[in-house]
Order: sequence, then structure tokens, then C-alpha cells
Amino acid sequence: MQSDEVVWQIINHGHCSYKVKTNGETFCRNKYSVAGLCNRSSCPLANSRYATILEEGGGFAKIISSVFYDFGTFSVDIFFTGTAYLCMKTVERAHKPATLWHRVALDKNYTMALKQVDDLLSHWSRFLVHKSKQRLTKITQFFMRTRKLLREKRPKIVTLPARQLQREARRESKAHVAAQLETSIEKELLVRLKSGTYDNFQSDNLKKYKGVMESTKELNELQAQSKLTKHRRMHMEMEYEDGSEVS
Repeated sequence: MQSDEVVWQIINHGHCSYKVKTNGETFCRNKYSVAGLCNRSSCPLANSRYATILEEGGGFAKIISSVFYDFGTFSVDIFFTGTAYLCMKTVERAHKPATLWHRVALDKNYTMALKQVDDLLSHWSRFLVHKSKQRLTKITQFFMRTRKLLREKRPKIVTLPARQLQREARRESKAHVAAQLETSIEKELLVRLKSGTYDNFQSDNLKKYKGVMESTKELNELQAQSKLTKHRRMHMEMEYEDGSEVS
């Protein structure tokens, strides 16, 4: 014959693997504990008639809608799948530990779930009914916060491959050096063409530089004209100032 008082005396004065002692309170780590405290009324081991609320099946489900957009994409909705269960233990099932707890799935609606708790625990102690409702409220608030967080967009943290970044930096520096070398070679060839080094060795390979030489000549002429115009303007301004001073 099981005696709840004997079990509690052993747990309270002896060893319990679920007991956690702190400076202020003593807590219980048993998942069936309705209050999370280690005391006589809240202990799930020392009470043959006990009830609590558990949350199980918490996960994420992806539902792909059948609405297609212009580019052939489809929408994916993510939902949090969690259900609250009312777990009840009676002394009639104490001899079968596999079926010791009778679980009843509660409704998704908070008001309907409270009504279910009142109906199923109508002849139970007021302490267990009150604590079960408090636990149901906490679990419902947890479900609401989880669904709210799922609707928010968060930045995804991605690690940067260090070796790949170093390899790309080396390739970029080599390409930059090669580009500078090609530019310097082209400039040197243009200087030699201007100086007449290749007058006696005309070939088809050097014809492509004629356009470049002509463009550089035009650019030099434009620069010389702009300098001459600027010089004339400054000279005219100086003459105007001298004439104004004399008058």
C-alpha cells in the first residue's frame, strides 16, 4: 500500500534526484511538477492524486500554398505546432507505471482550454486546479510569443570562409599588377612610335596604335588650345586693370 506521507518524508529528509537547493528556495526539476517548487503539495512523487499541464509536440511545420506568382515561385508559411496536455494521475493506475499518467489534449482556444480544465478537474483540490490554470496561461503565452517571433524577419548570420577570401585577395592583387604592366607597355610603345623608332619597320601589328596616337594628339592639341585661351584671358584682364588704374 502506497503512503504519500512516507514518500514525502523520504524525499524531504533524504535524497531526491529532482531536488535543486539554492540560497532562498528549493526547486524541483521533475517535468510533471505543477509549480516547480519542492514542497508537500507540489511534489508529483508524493501525491497519488495529481494533475499538471505539459507542452509537447512543439515544432515548426511548413505549409506550401498552391498560389503561384508570375515568375513561378510559391509561398511557404511556417507555423509553430505545439499542444498543451492535461496530465492526471490517480492511485488506481499506480500499479502500472506505463499508463500512470492520463493525458488529455486541450483546445487551441485559451477560453475553451480553461473550460476543459474546469470540467476534468471538477472534483479535485482547488490548489491543483489553480496551479494548472496558471501553467496553462504560461504555456499559452509562450505559444503566442513563439508565433510572433516567427512572423518577424531576422538577419541570418553567415560565416565568412577565410581561405576563400585570402585566395580572392591574392588573385585580385595579381590581376592589378598585370593590368599595370600592360598599361606601362602600351605607354612605352606609344612613346617609341611618337619618337619615330618604328618608321623603318612598319607592320600590320602596329596599325592598331594609330588611332590611339591620333586621339592622344587631339587631346594634346585641345589642352594646348585651352592653355593658350586661358593665358590670353589673363593677359586681357591685366591690361584692363592697368587701364582702369591709369584713368
